[in-house]
Amino acid sequence: MRIGTIGVQGDVSEHVDAVARAMREAGRPGEAIPVRRREDLDRIDALTIPGGESTTISKLLEKLGLFEEIVRRVRHEGMPVMGTCAGCILLSKDAGEQAMRTRTKLLGLMDMAVDRNAFGRQRESFEAVLEVEGLDAPFTGVFIRAPAILRTWGDCRPLARHGDRIVLARQGTLIGSAFHPELSGDLRIHRMFLDAV
Repeated sequence: MRIGTIGVQGDVSEHVDAVARAMREAGRPGEAIPVRRREDLDRIDALTIPGGESTTISKLLEKLGLFEEIVRRVRHEGMPVMGTCAGCILLSKDAGEQAMRTRTKLLGLMDMAVDRNAFGRQRESFEAVLEVEGLDAPFTGVFIRAPAILRTWGDCRPLARHGDRIVLARQGTLIGSAFHPELSGDLRIHRMFLDAV
């Protein structure tokens, strides 16, 4: 099993490390690699899209010829993808007026609408204890300039909320997280993702 992490911007090394540790803990052979070129994307079985700046990541994915190939592999091959924070925004079908204003092209793979920076700016970052469907104990989510999932439809279903806001959702083998599970030290959400591979 080879899991890629989009390596163009954001907390790439943290994701690569978390995926590698989750594979080791689960006793699954494989490797975690950064994806920066089409050839890297061709070699992987699943993908994570890290937090960072969604507009920048989107533009770099297009520039490097990765954008349409990610969409194709998900739609035609069922490639599992987990997006956190900015990655969650990119997976959504609707990111509101901010995305339109910044001309952020979305992958549009999950039936959900998000609000970018719903929880405030960088200085308003926080941690919160979350009840996550499918996990046997609470999970501490790390929120940094985090979006919120405003609504889901179709096959997309909420897995966790903070207050009245959805912060984790799943649609088949796709997972969108408003928070950063790779920064928590808790690998259970990454293991949930590996189970979809």
